[in-house]
Amino acid sequence: MSDDPYAALGLTKSAGAEDIRKAYKRIARESHPDLNPGDPKAEAKFKAASTAYDLLKDPEQRARFDKGEIDASGQERAERRFYREYAEAPDAAYGSARGYEDIDLSDVFSDLFGRRARGGGGPGGGGAEGSAMRGQDLHFSLEIGFLDAVYGAQQRIVLPGGGPLEVTIPQGVTDGQTIRLRGKGAPGIGSGPPGDALVTISVAPHPVFRRTGDDIEIELPITLDEAVLGGKVEAPTIDGPVKLTVPKGASSGRVLRLRGRGVKRGDKRGDQRVTLKIVSPPAIDAELEAFFSKWREGHGYDPRKGMT
Repeated sequence: MSDDPYAALGLTKSAGAEDIRKAYKRIARESHPDLNPGDPKAEAKFKAASTAYDLLKDPEQRARFDKGEIDASGQERAERRFYREYAEAPDAAYGSARGYEDIDLSDVFSDLFGRRARGGGGPGGGGAEGSAMRGQDLHFSLEIGFLDAVYGAQQRIVLPGGGPLEVTIPQGVTDGQTIRLRGKGAPGIGSGPPGDALVTISVAPHPVFRRTGDDIEIELPITLDEAVLGGKVEAPTIDGPVKLTVPKGASSGRVLRLRGRGVKRGDKRGDQRVTLKIVSPPAIDAELEAFFSKWREGHGYDPRKGMT
Protein backbone atom coordinates (compact mmCIF):
# COMPACT_ATOMS: atom_id res chain seq x y z
CA MET A 1 0.00 0.00 0.00
CA SER A 2 1.25 3.46 -0.82
CA ASP A 3 2.43 5.62 2.07
CA ASP A 4 0.97 8.62 0.26
CA PRO A 5 -2.81 8.45 -0.25
CA TYR A 6 -2.66 11.55 -2.43
CA ALA A 7 -0.27 9.80 -4.81
CA ALA A 8 -2.51 6.71 -4.85
CA LEU A 9 -5.24 8.94 -6.28
CA GLY A 10 -2.88 10.87 -8.57
CA LEU A 11 -3.36 14.07 -6.54
CA THR A 12 -1.42 16.49 -4.37
CA LYS A 13 -2.22 17.81 -0.91
CA SER A 14 -3.85 20.88 -2.43
CA ALA A 15 -6.68 18.74 -3.90
CA GLY A 16 -10.20 19.63 -2.88
CA ALA A 17 -12.90 17.21 -1.69
CA GLU A 18 -14.50 17.08 -5.15
CA ASP A 19 -11.11 16.39 -6.77
CA ILE A 20 -10.64 13.45 -4.40
CA ARG A 21 -14.10 12.04 -5.15
CA LYS A 22 -13.64 12.33 -8.93
CA ALA A 23 -10.16 10.79 -8.85
CA TYR A 24 -11.37 7.79 -6.87
CA LYS A 25 -14.39 7.26 -9.11
CA ARG A 26 -12.17 7.37 -12.20
CA ILE A 27 -9.74 4.79 -10.81
CA ALA A 28 -12.60 2.56 -9.61
CA ARG A 29 -14.08 2.52 -13.10
CA GLU A 30 -10.74 1.79 -14.73
CA SER A 31 -9.25 -0.70 -12.27
CA HIS A 32 -12.10 -2.49 -10.48
CA PRO A 33 -11.18 -6.21 -10.20
CA ASP A 34 -14.50 -7.26 -11.70
CA LEU A 35 -13.66 -5.28 -14.83
CA ASN A 36 -10.07 -6.54 -14.94
CA PRO A 37 -10.20 -10.22 -13.92
CA GLY A 38 -6.81 -11.76 -13.36
CA ASP A 39 -4.98 -8.42 -13.45
CA PRO A 40 -3.09 -8.06 -10.13
CA LYS A 41 -1.84 -4.56 -11.00
CA ALA A 42 -5.36 -3.29 -11.55
CA GLU A 43 -6.52 -4.93 -8.33
CA ALA A 44 -3.63 -3.41 -6.36
CA LYS A 45 -4.33 0.02 -7.85
CA PHE A 46 -8.02 -0.24 -6.94
CA LYS A 47 -7.28 -1.34 -3.38
CA ALA A 48 -4.77 1.47 -2.88
CA ALA A 49 -7.23 4.02 -4.25
CA SER A 50 -10.03 2.65 -2.02
CA THR A 51 -7.86 2.91 1.08
CA ALA A 52 -6.75 6.41 0.12
CA TYR A 53 -10.28 7.58 -0.60
CA ASP A 54 -11.59 6.22 2.69
CA LEU A 55 -8.93 8.21 4.53
CA LEU A 56 -9.11 11.48 2.60
CA LYS A 57 -12.87 11.81 2.16
CA ASP A 58 -13.22 12.30 5.93
CA PRO A 59 -12.08 15.89 6.70
CA GLU A 60 -11.08 15.00 10.26
CA GLN A 61 -9.04 11.96 9.24
CA ARG A 62 -7.45 13.89 6.40
CA ALA A 63 -6.41 16.68 8.77
CA ARG A 64 -4.90 14.16 11.19
CA PHE A 65 -2.95 12.48 8.37
CA ASP A 66 -1.65 15.82 7.12
CA LYS A 67 -0.45 16.58 10.68
CA GLY A 68 1.29 13.19 10.89
CA GLU A 69 -0.95 11.87 13.67
CA ILE A 70 -2.09 8.81 11.67
CA ASP A 71 -0.56 6.85 8.82
CA ALA A 72 -1.96 6.13 5.35
CA SER A 73 -4.02 3.20 6.70
CA GLY A 74 -5.63 5.40 9.35
CA GLN A 75 -3.66 3.87 12.23
CA GLU A 76 -2.19 5.95 15.02
CA ARG A 77 1.49 6.64 14.46
CA ALA A 78 3.73 5.30 17.20
CA GLU A 79 5.31 8.20 19.05
CA ARG A 80 9.07 8.39 18.52
CA ARG A 81 9.62 11.27 20.88
CA PHE A 82 11.63 9.16 23.33
CA TYR A 83 14.40 8.54 20.76
CA ARG A 84 14.44 12.02 19.27
CA GLU A 85 14.61 13.75 22.66
CA TYR A 86 17.49 11.57 23.86
CA ALA A 87 19.35 11.85 20.57
CA GLU A 88 19.07 15.64 20.48
CA ALA A 89 19.90 16.19 24.14
CA PRO A 90 23.24 18.00 24.82
CA ASP A 91 24.68 15.05 26.76
CA ALA A 92 23.52 12.36 24.35
CA ALA A 93 25.98 9.48 24.20
CA TYR A 94 26.14 8.03 20.69
CA GLY A 95 27.54 4.56 20.14
CA SER A 96 27.03 3.30 23.69
CA ALA A 97 24.31 2.56 26.22
CA ARG A 98 25.73 5.03 28.79
CA GLY A 99 22.93 6.91 30.50
CA TYR A 100 20.25 4.35 29.56
CA GLU A 101 21.04 1.51 31.98
CA ASP A 102 18.09 2.34 34.24
CA ILE A 103 15.46 2.47 31.47
CA ASP A 104 12.91 -0.37 31.63
CA LEU A 105 12.16 -1.12 27.96
CA SER A 106 8.92 -2.87 28.86
CA ASP A 107 7.71 0.41 30.35
CA VAL A 108 8.74 2.26 27.19
CA PHE A 109 6.76 -0.05 24.90
CA SER A 110 3.84 -0.11 27.30
CA ASP A 111 3.85 3.69 27.20
CA LEU A 112 3.98 3.69 23.40
CA PHE A 113 1.27 1.16 22.70
CA GLY A 114 -0.94 1.19 25.75
CA ARG A 115 -1.27 4.84 26.80
CA ARG A 116 -4.46 5.64 24.95
CA ALA A 117 -6.17 2.40 25.91
CA ARG A 118 -5.32 2.86 29.64
CA GLY A 119 -6.13 6.55 29.70
CA GLY A 120 -2.63 7.46 30.83
CA GLY A 121 0.91 6.22 31.31
CA GLY A 122 1.59 7.10 34.92
CA PRO A 123 2.64 4.85 37.80
CA GLY A 124 0.45 1.85 38.34
CA GLY A 125 -0.41 1.62 34.64
CA GLY A 126 1.23 -1.80 34.36
CA GLY A 127 4.04 -3.09 32.15
CA ALA A 128 3.96 -4.53 28.65
CA GLU A 129 1.36 -7.10 29.72
CA GLY A 130 -1.14 -4.21 30.11
CA SER A 131 -0.61 -2.96 26.55
CA ALA A 132 -3.61 -2.48 24.30
CA MET A 133 -3.86 -1.56 20.63
CA ARG A 134 -6.90 -1.16 18.46
CA GLY A 135 -7.14 -3.75 15.70
CA GLN A 136 -6.53 -2.81 12.08
CA ASP A 137 -9.36 -1.77 9.79
CA LEU A 138 -10.09 -4.26 7.01
CA HIS A 139 -10.96 -2.98 3.54
CA PHE A 140 -13.32 -4.72 1.14
CA SER A 141 -14.92 -3.92 -2.20
CA LEU A 142 -18.42 -5.08 -3.02
CA GLU A 143 -20.31 -4.79 -6.30
CA ILE A 144 -24.08 -4.64 -5.99
CA GLY A 145 -26.94 -4.43 -8.46
CA PHE A 146 -28.40 -1.07 -9.49
CA LEU A 147 -31.77 -1.72 -7.84
CA ASP A 148 -30.09 -3.05 -4.67
CA ALA A 149 -28.42 0.34 -4.38
CA VAL A 150 -31.76 2.07 -4.90
CA TYR A 151 -33.75 0.03 -2.38
CA GLY A 152 -31.11 -1.35 -0.04
CA ALA A 153 -30.30 -5.01 0.47
CA GLN A 154 -28.43 -7.60 2.52
CA GLN A 155 -25.18 -8.88 1.05
CA ARG A 156 -22.56 -11.28 2.33
CA ILE A 157 -18.80 -10.97 2.00
CA VAL A 158 -16.16 -13.48 3.02
CA LEU A 159 -13.51 -12.43 5.52
CA PRO A 160 -9.82 -13.31 4.96
CA GLY A 161 -10.17 -16.13 7.49
CA GLY A 162 -13.06 -17.62 5.55
CA GLY A 163 -15.88 -16.47 7.82
CA PRO A 164 -18.96 -14.68 6.43
CA LEU A 165 -19.87 -11.08 7.19
CA GLU A 166 -23.36 -9.76 6.58
CA VAL A 167 -23.45 -6.26 5.11
CA THR A 168 -26.59 -4.13 5.26
CA ILE A 169 -26.74 -1.95 2.14
CA PRO A 170 -28.62 1.24 3.04
CA GLN A 171 -31.33 2.56 0.75
CA GLY A 172 -29.97 5.04 -1.78
CA VAL A 173 -26.29 4.08 -1.40
CA THR A 174 -24.12 5.66 -4.09
CA ASP A 175 -21.33 4.30 -6.29
CA GLY A 176 -18.00 4.65 -4.48
CA GLN A 177 -19.56 5.10 -1.04
CA THR A 178 -17.87 3.32 1.86
CA ILE A 179 -19.88 1.59 4.56
CA ARG A 180 -18.21 1.31 7.98
CA LEU A 181 -19.03 -1.80 10.03
CA ARG A 182 -17.76 -0.97 13.48
CA GLY A 183 -15.96 -3.71 15.36
CA LYS A 184 -15.89 -6.09 12.36
CA GLY A 185 -12.22 -5.58 11.52
CA ALA A 186 -9.09 -7.29 12.82
CA PRO A 187 -9.03 -8.14 16.54
CA GLY A 188 -7.22 -5.79 18.88
CA ILE A 189 -3.98 -6.49 20.72
CA GLY A 190 -4.33 -7.20 24.41
CA SER A 191 -7.45 -5.49 25.68
CA GLY A 192 -7.63 -3.20 22.64
CA PRO A 193 -10.89 -3.05 20.68
CA PRO A 194 -11.24 -4.60 17.21
CA GLY A 195 -10.92 -2.46 14.11
CA ASP A 196 -13.69 -1.74 11.65
CA ALA A 197 -14.60 -3.30 8.31
CA LEU A 198 -14.72 -0.69 5.53
CA VAL A 199 -16.76 -1.83 2.53
CA THR A 200 -16.50 0.28 -0.62
CA ILE A 201 -19.56 -0.08 -2.82
CA SER A 202 -19.43 -0.38 -6.59
CA VAL A 203 -22.83 -0.16 -8.30
CA ALA A 204 -23.25 -2.20 -11.48
CA PRO A 205 -24.78 -0.37 -14.46
CA HIS A 206 -28.40 -1.01 -15.43
CA PRO A 207 -29.48 -1.60 -19.04
CA VAL A 208 -32.31 0.96 -18.80
CA PHE A 209 -31.82 3.26 -15.80
CA ARG A 210 -29.06 5.75 -15.10
CA ARG A 211 -28.63 7.73 -11.91
CA THR A 212 -27.60 11.33 -11.38
CA GLY A 213 -27.69 12.25 -7.71
CA ASP A 214 -31.10 11.06 -6.57
CA ASP A 215 -32.68 11.41 -10.02
CA ILE A 216 -33.25 8.47 -12.37
CA GLU A 217 -32.78 9.03 -16.10
CA ILE A 218 -34.00 6.94 -19.04
CA GLU A 219 -34.17 7.30 -22.81
CA LEU A 220 -37.62 6.37 -24.09
CA PRO A 221 -38.11 5.39 -27.75
CA ILE A 222 -41.34 6.62 -29.40
CA THR A 223 -42.77 6.06 -32.88
CA LEU A 224 -43.26 8.65 -35.62
CA ASP A 225 -47.01 8.73 -35.08
CA GLU A 226 -46.62 9.05 -31.28
CA ALA A 227 -44.30 12.00 -31.83
CA VAL A 228 -46.70 13.72 -34.24
CA LEU A 229 -50.03 12.87 -32.65
CA GLY A 230 -49.00 12.52 -29.00
CA GLY A 231 -50.69 10.08 -26.67
CA LYS A 232 -50.22 7.83 -23.65
CA VAL A 233 -47.22 5.49 -23.70
CA GLU A 234 -45.79 3.11 -21.12
CA ALA A 235 -42.52 4.14 -19.46
CA PRO A 236 -40.43 2.00 -17.07
CA THR A 237 -39.60 3.34 -13.61
CA ILE A 238 -37.76 1.79 -10.68
CA ASP A 239 -41.21 1.13 -9.15
CA GLY A 240 -42.64 -0.48 -12.28
CA PRO A 241 -44.19 0.78 -15.52
CA VAL A 242 -46.35 3.95 -15.57
CA LYS A 243 -48.34 5.76 -18.24
CA LEU A 244 -46.62 8.85 -19.62
CA THR A 245 -48.26 11.54 -21.77
CA VAL A 246 -46.28 12.37 -24.91
CA PRO A 247 -47.31 15.83 -26.15
CA LYS A 248 -48.23 16.40 -29.81
CA GLY A 249 -45.29 17.37 -31.98
CA ALA A 250 -42.69 15.98 -29.58
CA SER A 251 -39.08 16.01 -30.78
CA SER A 252 -36.18 13.72 -29.98
CA GLY A 253 -34.28 15.04 -26.99
CA ARG A 254 -37.32 16.49 -25.25
CA VAL A 255 -37.21 15.75 -21.53
CA LEU A 256 -40.34 14.90 -19.52
CA ARG A 257 -40.24 14.78 -15.73
CA LEU A 258 -41.95 12.22 -13.50
CA ARG A 259 -41.88 13.80 -10.05
CA GLY A 260 -41.15 11.59 -7.05
CA ARG A 261 -40.09 8.61 -9.17
CA GLY A 262 -36.39 8.80 -8.33
CA VAL A 263 -34.21 7.44 -5.51
CA LYS A 264 -35.40 7.87 -1.94
CA ARG A 265 -32.95 8.81 0.79
CA GLY A 266 -34.38 9.67 4.16
CA ASP A 267 -37.55 11.71 3.74
CA LYS A 268 -36.57 13.04 0.30
CA ARG A 269 -36.96 11.46 -3.11
CA GLY A 270 -35.66 12.44 -6.51
CA ASP A 271 -37.48 12.55 -9.85
CA GLN A 272 -37.27 10.55 -13.05
CA ARG A 273 -36.29 12.36 -16.24
CA VAL A 274 -37.45 10.79 -19.50
CA THR A 275 -35.65 11.80 -22.70
CA LEU A 276 -37.70 11.07 -25.81
CA LYS A 277 -36.11 9.47 -28.85
CA ILE A 278 -38.04 9.19 -32.11
CA VAL A 279 -37.41 5.84 -33.80
CA SER A 280 -38.32 5.24 -37.43
CA PRO A 281 -40.12 2.02 -38.34
CA PRO A 282 -37.84 -0.92 -39.15
CA ALA A 283 -38.95 -0.80 -42.79
CA ILE A 284 -40.31 2.07 -44.88
CA ASP A 285 -43.18 0.66 -46.94
CA ALA A 286 -44.54 2.21 -50.14
CA GLU A 287 -47.58 3.71 -48.42
CA LEU A 288 -45.51 5.58 -45.84
CA GLU A 289 -43.03 6.77 -48.45
CA ALA A 290 -45.82 8.07 -50.70
CA PHE A 291 -47.51 9.83 -47.80
CA PHE A 292 -44.39 11.71 -46.70
CA SER A 293 -43.40 12.55 -50.27
CA LYS A 294 -46.76 14.24 -50.82
CA TRP A 295 -46.73 15.85 -47.38
CA ARG A 296 -43.26 17.31 -47.91
CA GLU A 297 -44.33 19.04 -51.14
CA GLY A 298 -46.59 21.42 -49.25
CA HIS A 299 -45.32 21.29 -45.66
CA GLY A 300 -41.55 21.02 -45.86
CA TYR A 301 -39.55 22.81 -43.16
CA ASP A 302 -35.87 23.25 -42.24
CA PRO A 303 -35.02 22.32 -38.63
CA ARG A 304 -31.37 23.29 -39.26
CA LYS A 305 -32.10 26.86 -40.23
CA GLY A 306 -29.72 29.34 -38.67
CA MET A 307 -27.01 26.80 -37.87
CA THR A 308 -24.63 28.18 -40.54
